[in-house]
Amino acid sequence: MFRFLSGFGSYWILLGRVFARPEKHSIYYRQTMKELVNLGLRSIGIVTIISFFMGAVITLQTAYNTENPIYPTYLIGLGARDSILLEFSSTIVALILAGKVGSNIASEIGTMRVTEQIDALELMGVNSASYIILPKVVATVVFNPFLTLISMITGITGGWVVGTAAGVITSQNYIYGIQYAFIPYYITYALIKTVVFAFIISTVSAYQGYYVEGGSLEVGRASTKAVVYSSVTLLLFNVILTQLLLS
Repeated sequence: MFRFLSGFGSYWILLGRVFARPEKHSIYYRQTMKELVNLGLRSIGIVTIISFFMGAVITLQTAYNTENPIYPTYLIGLGARDSILLEFSSTIVALILAGKVGSNIASEIGTMRVTEQIDALELMGVNSASYIILPKVVATVVFNPFLTLISMITGITGGWVVGTAAGVITSQNYIYGIQYAFIPYYITYALIKTVVFAFIISTVSAYQGYYVEGGSLEVGRASTKAVVYSSVTLLLFNVILTQLLLS
């Protein structure tokens, strides 16, 4: 319990340093642009591939669970749409990014710590926490909503392609289903969750890397902890946000 409280306090102290006033905005801007490429653009591929096949699987499973002739066929498209918008494109994609982006952040910062690059920044009078972590937080919070939108579009498209190819639903019924009783707030809900999840992934992972002690072995352990702690925190906040936003 003491270790948890100590770590929790250290996390908030680190956040205070991270969001201190930037010293040179131009440098932070360049760093943020680099992180947008490293953490954002380079995640499009994996998000697109996983979303396409998950959309296909969701559609096929929905079709097999609604084989009763009482159910209209367009419910397959409706069920796939709501599953993708409400949960998959925000929560599941965030868990995937916790593994890819979170481990990247923790290992990069952890390597800087064990090679004494962070100590060198401190000796030069630079706020190392803000200089290293803030661009990563801004990049993930700004770009992850775009990844969520890409996931939504790709997932629904994957469901349409595979569903029609497998013969479980016609193209007309699928399109009617994804349009039927559409609630635009579902997209807003998913994007709000995505922003919160992006903040959790970047800050928790950065915390694990920033306080590494030891060598390369400890950096690897910090990367693992970053993924585990980020994932558990995401699931906790998923329940909280769902209750707050959909109740």
